[in-house]
Amino acid sequence: MSVIDFRFRPNTPETISGIQNSKMFKGLCEMIDFSKMKPQTLDEVVADLNSYDVQTAVITGRDCETTYGAKSNNDSVIEFVSKHPEKFIGFVGLDPHKGMRAIEELKVSVNELGMKGAAVDPYLAQIYANDAKYYPIYSKCCELDIPIVFTTGPATLVPNSIIDHVAPRYIDFAARDFPELKIVISHGGYPWVNEAINVVQRNKNVYIDLSEYEFSPMSEAYIQAANTMIPDKILYASAHPFVDFKQALKTYESLPFNPDVRQKIMYDNAAKLLGLKPQATVPVNGDQVQNLVGDIVRQVMMELKK
Repeated sequence: MSVIDFRFRPNTPETISGIQNSKMFKGLCEMIDFSKMKPQTLDEVVADLNSYDVQTAVITGRDCETTYGAKSNNDSVIEFVSKHPEKFIGFVGLDPHKGMRAIEELKVSVNELGMKGAAVDPYLAQIYANDAKYYPIYSKCCELDIPIVFTTGPATLVPNSIIDHVAPRYIDFAARDFPELKIVISHGGYPWVNEAINVVQRNKNVYIDLSEYEFSPMSEAYIQAANTMIPDKILYASAHPFVDFKQALKTYESLPFNPDVRQKIMYDNAAKLLGLKPQATVPVNGDQVQNLVGDIVRQVMMELKK
């Protein structure tokens, strides 16, 4: 099955070093075994993705310079995409506190540098998703017809962050104020599992990925919702390299999604959101199956006679 990974970052030496030395995630990094994050060249990363039939990977940038003094990583996202445009789709990270500078960066990134979306981190910006500082960004995303990713989750050990800033209920305000804005809630809106599910279900323009929280307490509700309420709104995302994408693929093989729902989650929903071609399928009838089985049997018999 072909795959679109909606949250991925190449595990190059520069990426891993940037994570380890970040001001925001220093405490979190002390809990992580970085020996499992084996650095690779970008070409090696792409070869690995190809071997696992990951057709496209979305890389989201991050800019929290105003609140944490950290340099944006958008340049590296642009570099990854420029080197492998057939594999990577880049989303520019935006700092809402930068006002019109953020809007100008968004315009240039999309119109001149090949970015296909935007990304924001309300807990790092230390404001709610429905804060007025975000609204010019949302408006420009609508104008450019691009999706925006909201990074949510518990913000474990991130200094000065307030978990309530990423509660899905505030994304619901933005979705209602901008019904044309294509929104992705990353990390499942965890720990507000049921709240996130209902925000996705009640807004046509809101999608969700479950990255890193597929087996957390209450996560079974995500699976139930995927098979019933929101089969067209869930996106596969690995959160590589925090979660190795190979392990994430195994996780999704084990989760009890209905077969048609699994296809939507792993590829179709993201392809629709990103404006990519749907995965080609070849219809197979009973005669074709019988002929295929016959061919296999004949080949086996020929080998036995040798």
